[in-house]
Amino acid sequence: MTTNNDHSAVAERPAAERKEPSYLFTEKYVADKSEIARRFLDTRERLNANVDKANNFLVKRFYNIDHNTYLEGALPAKTKELMGLVASACLRCDDCIFYHAIQAYRLGVTRAEQEESLNVALVVGGSIVVPHLRRAYELLEEMYG
Repeated sequence: MTTNNDHSAVAERPAAERKEPSYLFTEKYVADKSEIARRFLDTRERLNANVDKANNFLVKRFYNIDHNTYLEGALPAKTKELMGLVASACLRCDDCIFYHAIQAYRLGVTRAEQEESLNVALVVGGSIVVPHLRRAYELLEEMYG
């Protein structure tokens, strides 16, 4: 007898294929274009080297989950980076905002798409997002001109 709680009869959904995104620009290209991006990327690389030296299993696992989340899949990587940008602005994390704005730029996201995403963050997060929005716009100006 099969009950409504019997999940064995439910077919599993096939997982969307995940693959590395195709970046249009390298980090070096972005760093050469934007002083803000260069400072951010240099600092991030230096600080990540310290974390890597610790060889912490849990941190490695988290980094792996983070990496795999932003791969191409059912949602395009561009969309995921814009979602990350919105969440980062709502959470008021400038490092995260810079990271996702740079990654989105590298993937070919337009300035208008980034600005529209930041509009969503402003509506969701409220006026507390404004100072972070200002810094994000400064980065966008350097990257897009």
